[in-house]
Amino acid sequence: MQPQDYLNHNRNAWDRLAKSGNRFAKPASKRDLQDPLASVDGPGWLGKSIAGKKVLCLAAGGGRQGPIYATAGGEVTVVDLSPAMLELDQQVARKLGLNVRTVHTSMDDLSMFGDSAFDIVIHPVSTCYIPSLEKLFAHVARVTKSYGIYISQHKQPASLQTSIRPGTQGYFWEFESSQTEALKQPAADNLVREPGTLEYVHSLQAIIGGICRSGFSVEDLSEPEHGDRQADIGSFKHRSRFVNPYVRIKAVRNENVAPIQKIWSPQ
Repeated sequence: MQPQDYLNHNRNAWDRLAKSGNRFAKPASKRDLQDPLASVDGPGWLGKSIAGKKVLCLAAGGGRQGPIYATAGGEVTVVDLSPAMLELDQQVARKLGLNVRTVHTSMDDLSMFGDSAFDIVIHPVSTCYIPSLEKLFAHVARVTKSYGIYISQHKQPASLQTSIRPGTQGYFWEFESSQTEALKQPAADNLVREPGTLEYVHSLQAIIGGICRSGFSVEDLSEPEHGDRQADIGSFKHRSRFVNPYVRIKAVRNENVAPIQKIWSPQ
C-alpha cells in the first residue's frame, strides 16, 4: 500500500465517522468546559494554568480537544487529516466565541509550522492510523520548544493484538506483534477499534523509545483504568480487566535536538 492510499482511506473513514456522530466526534460538553483542564488532564501534568501557551492539538479534530484547551486559555491550533472533524472544531469555536485555528494535514507532516512553534503538544489516540512513527516524532520534536511538553495517548499494542470478543477460553492473541500490514477491519462498531479505519500495531519500543530517540525525555506514564468487575462478558469494560486499552505518556523536549533530517530520512 502506498502512503497516499492509507491516508486517503483514513481521511474518508473519519469524515464518515464525523458526519455520523461517532463517539469520537462529540463536541465538548458544558461540563467539560466548566473546569477544562480537569476534564482532559486528570494527572495534572500541565499544572494549574496554560494561559497564553501555544498549544498544538495533534490529530485531535472532533470539536472537543481544541475548544477545551482554548477555554483553558491556550492559543490553540488543531491538526487533523479529516476536514469533517476539523469542521466540528470550527462549529464549536464559533458557537462559543473561541479562537481555534485548524490545519488540514497528516499528523506526520507538520512542515507548515516553524521550529519551536509550540509550548505544548497534545496528541490523543491516533498513532495507530499510520504505519510508521519515526517521522511523526521527529516532526513533533522540531515544532516543540525546548522544555516544552508532549502528552500523547496510544492504543496499547497488546490491546490491538487481542481479540475484540472472547472465545471459549477467553480473549486470545489474534495478531502478531511484528505485523507490518494494517489490521483486519472489525465488522461492527466497538469501543476498541473504529470500523472502516486502517490501524497498525506499534510496539512500546516504537512508541516510548521513538519519543525518547526523537529528543524527548519521558517524565511519567499511565495506563487509564477502564475495567469493571461487574461488566458483561465481552464488553469493553470486561475486556479492559484483562488488557489495558491505552497508555498515556508525558514527555519533555530536551534542550538540544538534532535537525529533523538527522532523526528521520525517507526510505
